Amino acid sequence: MIVSQKSLLQIDGLTKSFGDLVLFQSITFGIAQGQKIGLIAKNGSGKTTLLNMIAGKESVDSGDIVFRNDIRIGYLDQTPHYPDHMTVLETCFYSSDPAVQLIARYEAAAAEGNAAEIETLMPLMDNEKAWDYERKAKQILTQLKISDFDRPIGLLSGGQLKRVALANVLITEPELILLDEPTNHLDMEMIEWLENYLERSSVSLLMVTHDRYFLDRVCNEIIELDQKELYRYQGNYSYYLEKRAERMAAKNTEIERANNLMRKELDWMRRQPQARATKAKSRIDAFYELEAKSRQRQDNRQIRLNVPSAYIGSKIFEAVNVSKRFDDLRILQDFNYTFTRYEKLGITGNNGTGKSTFINMLTGEIPPDSGHFDIGETVRFGYYSQEGIAFDETIKVIDVVRNIAEVVTLGDGGVMNVSQFLNHFLFPPDKQHDYVFKLSGGEKRRLYLCTVLMRNPNFLILDEPTNDLDIVTLNILEEYLISFKGCVIVVSHDRYFMDKIVDHLLVFHGNAVIQDFPGNYSDYREWVKSSKIEESAKSQPATAKSTQKNASQQQNVSSLPEKPDNNHPSKSSPQKLTYKEQREFEALENEITSLECEKESLESALSSGTLSLDELTKQSHRIGELIELIDTKTMRWLELSEKN
Repeated sequence: MIVSQKSLLQIDGLTKSFGDLVLFQSITFGIAQGQKIGLIAKNGSGKTTLLNMIAGKESVDSGDIVFRNDIRIGYLDQTPHYPDHMTVLETCFYSSDPAVQLIARYEAAAAEGNAAEIETLMPLMDNEKAWDYERKAKQILTQLKISDFDRPIGLLSGGQLKRVALANVLITEPELILLDEPTNHLDMEMIEWLENYLERSSVSLLMVTHDRYFLDRVCNEIIELDQKELYRYQGNYSYYLEKRAERMAAKNTEIERANNLMRKELDWMRRQPQARATKAKSRIDAFYELEAKSRQRQDNRQIRLNVPSAYIGSKIFEAVNVSKRFDDLRILQDFNYTFTRYEKLGITGNNGTGKSTFINMLTGEIPPDSGHFDIGETVRFGYYSQEGIAFDETIKVIDVVRNIAEVVTLGDGGVMNVSQFLNHFLFPPDKQHDYVFKLSGGEKRRLYLCTVLMRNPNFLILDEPTNDLDIVTLNILEEYLISFKGCVIVVSHDRYFMDKIVDHLLVFHGNAVIQDFPGNYSDYREWVKSSKIEESAKSQPATAKSTQKNASQQQNVSSLPEKPDNNHPSKSSPQKLTYKEQREFEALENEITSLECEKESLESALSSGTLSLDELTKQSHRIGELIELIDTKTMRWLELSEKN
């Protein structure tokens, strides 16, 4: 197979299976220069396997994967691994890239004093433009908020490690990047940085991500793996949703038509059993093909998360003067908060600001240094942690749940056996009897979610619940949480998920600064942007007092006698204010001062985070009106001051 100059990668007739499990069969697609493709599929459908096959980390059953000659490829693994003893900067040289390998050879030769090797490598280093590699590495690491280049990789947090791995990919300036869940473990600031970087870049992409805003803003094509087949959509995520709905409607129409024909054919087959041997073979073959088609069902089984929550009283929890610090790192300082019934709270902030510590104090895993959490008697926590639980990989899926309970009690007093409950979570009977080690990462997370919800909690705490869950599962989980008759706290970097679920935020800014914001994440981002604009505007115009001072200076300048012009008569002095204008001038001074005071008061209220969403919107509009009024009245004041 020959790959054209504009095509970077061509996949033809690719098939992959594990035993009896066929992931995909004879799929074909290509990636051209500038294409940014998002790969969507349910958990266990082979997304990561496909990326690993393209990257050469997984074998191919049949088919071809062909790259354009001399193409540079970068691969960001979902869970990157590096030797613990390596430093951050050394990790950036841990690559198969030719330029990086040249640098490693050059440094080894320099350390040994091998002049002949150095002389051989120098023109190669020139050709690969490898001399500025370390500078470039430090530059990208700094942009990704990694500044301690000598820190051992084994001491990094999950988010820091992901950023180092991301730097490792970007430094080599690949023409094609494979990204497997690039937003996992990144905070929102870094996600938005990466989003903007990829959006502006001309690099080609093939990525797997559950972050729907990221898909929508970065990708210009979506590929969907569905029932072992591949479907392509020439547009972003929003376009994909629209066209997939059309495809599903057409598919259902086709199945219904096949069912109608099937009933007629079945009647014909049954009415003529004595003539079975003499029937036209083509007619009988057609019947069996039609039968297979009519039995086909779009695999739209959904996780029907209709397990009701237990009763929850009016008292939920109260944080009373809670303080916590780790050496010089302050997490909370005299923090007070009263959580209300049915509240859905989102917690956001950069990594390392204390979000998970706050949750662990609430659930009793970590004690506060001072103060306490007063928990209501009826509260039953269900905690879905970022780390998950360590399953015994050698037992069956059904036994994981049986070890918790044999039956699940429903809100109406009815019960559901373990097998029925698992079926609700997209674990059909054959999958229930698989061993845990056979599950994909996403399927294990779904099983973990199942173990949390089956305990019938009335207060859900979800710490990064979207990591490794497919979009179908996320949609169903979101619908469940929206109608959940209990309390919810969500710690997440998934902006789409937060927007759909929460009604207000606690924003952790670091150093024990916590802001209570009324609204979802997009509301908060808009408020931040408008606040920055306001701050910029505040630094430009003078206050009423300074405006009056400047006006007075202008007045003094204008009243100075002008130099006589021999060719023109002298200019007349400015006309004095009328009585009415004098009264207007005096009133304007008071009005401008009053408007400035109101504006400052509103700015303080908007920064406090105590306003409701309606109040926030109303006061934001009022701020705009005030700025316009102040500008208009100030101009009139200046005009009148010229005559005063």
